[in-house]
Amino acid sequence: MSVGTTDKADQVANRPASIGRMFADRVAATPDREAYRYPDGSGWSTLTWAQTKDRVWALGAGLLSLGIEHEQRVALASSTRIEWILADLAINAVGAATTTIYPATTPEDVTYILDDSEARIVFAENDEQVAKIVEHRSASSTVTKIVVFDGAADGDFVIGFDDLERLGRELLAERPSAVDDALAGVGPETLATLIYTSGTTGRPKGVRLVNDNWTFEGVAIDELGILGIDDVQYLWLPLSHSFGKALEAIQLRIGFTTAVDGNLDRIVDNLGTVQPTFMAGAPRIFEKVRAKVITGVRDEGGVKEKIFDWAFGVGAKVSELKQAGREPGGLLAAQYFLADRLVFSKIKARMGGRIRFFVSGAAALSREVAEWFHAAGLLILEGYGLTETSAATCVNLPHDCRFGTVGPPVPGMQVSIADDGEILFKGPGVMRGYHGRPDLTAEVLGDDGWFHTGDIGELVDGYVRVTDRKKDLIKTSGGKYVAPQEIEVIFKAVSLYASQIVVHGDTRNYCTALITLDPEAIRDWATRNGMGGLSYEELTRSEAVHELIQGEVDQLNARLERWETIKKFQILSTDLSVESGDLTPSLKVKRKAVEKKYMDVLDSMYTS
Repeated sequence: MSVGTTDKADQVANRPASIGRMFADRVAATPDREAYRYPDGSGWSTLTWAQTKDRVWALGAGLLSLGIEHEQRVALASSTRIEWILADLAINAVGAATTTIYPATTPEDVTYILDDSEARIVFAENDEQVAKIVEHRSASSTVTKIVVFDGAADGDFVIGFDDLERLGRELLAERPSAVDDALAGVGPETLATLIYTSGTTGRPKGVRLVNDNWTFEGVAIDELGILGIDDVQYLWLPLSHSFGKALEAIQLRIGFTTAVDGNLDRIVDNLGTVQPTFMAGAPRIFEKVRAKVITGVRDEGGVKEKIFDWAFGVGAKVSELKQAGREPGGLLAAQYFLADRLVFSKIKARMGGRIRFFVSGAAALSREVAEWFHAAGLLILEGYGLTETSAATCVNLPHDCRFGTVGPPVPGMQVSIADDGEILFKGPGVMRGYHGRPDLTAEVLGDDGWFHTGDIGELVDGYVRVTDRKKDLIKTSGGKYVAPQEIEVIFKAVSLYASQIVVHGDTRNYCTALITLDPEAIRDWATRNGMGGLSYEELTRSEAVHELIQGEVDQLNARLERWETIKKFQILSTDLSVESGDLTPSLKVKRKAVEKKYMDVLDSMYTS
C-alpha cells in the first residue's frame, strides 16, 4: 500500500467552527466588497457582503419563526441561482441542514428524499417543483411548509420567498439576536448538508456532511494560494451537487466575487459580460467548446484553417515546454506571439478575456482536451473528489499542473493506494456516514478513518492518477481486463460529433459501444452536408452519419490494444440526459442504468 499526504495539514487545523461563522467572519472583514452578481431582467444586479448578510439573517429568522431547530433538514429543489445561495446560507446560519434535490429529480425520488431526510421545509424553485411535492406527498411526510422562489403561493402550505423574509424581519424586530443566538450553538460536528448521491446504482444515499467538512474545504483551498479576493468566479454548476457547495464554501473563506447563473444556454454570452478570472465545470463543457471551435474552422477551410492548424502546432510545442517547466524563447516565442494574435486571443476573448484557469471535475477529463486548451493559453486544472469527501479532495496547481492526473491531495487530506489499486482518502473532508444506513457506511468507511472511493488509480510523485471505477472494469470472456472509462475519455477527444459513449463488454468476447450524437454539432454537420431537413432521430439512422462516426471509432481503435478495440457500435436515437435517468446531475454516465435500458441493443451486437 502506498500513501501520500501534504505537509500543510497543521496549517488548516485552525478553522471556523461553522459555515455560518465563516460567512459572518467574511462579512465583518469585507462588508462593502461585491459578494454576488446575478441576472436581473436584461442586466445584472449585485449584492455586497453586508447586503447578503442582511437578507440571509432575515431568511434565517424566517426559518426560526417556522420552528426550525438545529440539524433539522430543510430541502432545496432548484437550479443554480442567487436564491439558492441565500437560502442555503440562511439554513446553515441557524444550524439547520440543507437537503439538496436536483430539479430534474423524478417525483418518486423527491418523495423518497423528503421522507428519508425527514425534511421540515422545502425551498422550491417554481410551480413544477411544488407540484412534485404536493401531488406525491406521502402519508409519512414531515414537510410543513413550501417556500417558492418563482410561483404561486397559497399563503398557507405554500408561501413566497419574500413572505419568508418578511416573517424573519418581524422576528428580528422583536428579537434582534435571534439568528446570532442560533448560530452560537452551531459547532463543527453539527450536520450542515445532506446530499443524496444520484445513485449510479440503486436508491440515492444521503451523505452526511457536517459544518467542519465545508469549513475545511474553504480553508484548505485558501491554503493553496491559487485564488485571491480579487478573483471573479462564474458559477453555473448545480449547487445541489457537492462540487457547487464546495465552491460556495471556498468563496466564503477567500472573499472573491461570484457571478451566478445556472442557465447553461447563457454560459458563453455571460462569460463575455462577466469576464471572470476562473470557472469550474464538468469535462463535457470543455469538450463541446473544443469541438465547436475545431469544426467551425474546418467548415471555413482555406487560409483560415491553415493558420489555425499552424497556430496549434506552435501552441503544442509551447505547451510541451511549459509542462517541462521551461519557457519558449527565440523563434518559437516569436511564433507563439503571432499565433496568439491571430488565433488564441480570439478564443480567449470568447471566454471573457481574463480567465486565469478553469477547474474541471465530476468526471474524467481527456489529457488531449486539456493540452489543446493549454496550447491556446488557457489552463484547465483537473481536480477530483466525491460527495463523500466534500468534493475538492485533489486539485492540480497552476504552477505545477500535470495533465493526466487530478493533482495532489489538498492540505490536510491523506491519500492511499490499496494493494488492489483502489484509491482511499482520510482527513477532515470525509463524510460522517450515510444517513440512516450504518451498514452501507461500514462498507466504505473503516474504523481507521480511511474512505474507500471505489476508484482505481495510482500515485505519481504525490499526484493522483485515476484510471477507472473499480466496479466498471470489464473482463472479457477471453480473460482480458478493459478499463472502459479510459477508452471513453480518449473517444471524446477524438470525436467532434459524439456527445456520449458507453463501452460494454463484460463477459463478452469483444467490446462494443453505445454512442449518442451531440445535437448541435450533428445538426451543423447535417446542414453543411445537404441533410439539414432531417430530424435528430433520422440522422442517427443515416448511413452517412454512421460512416462519420465509424471514422472516429477507427481513430479510437488505432490507439487501443487489440482486445480493447470497439468491434461494433450503435448510435442511439436520443441523447443521454439527467432527466431520463441516464446521467447524474454532474453529467456522469450511469453506466449500469444505461446498459440495463439498452440491453436489447447491446445483445443485438453479439447475435447479429
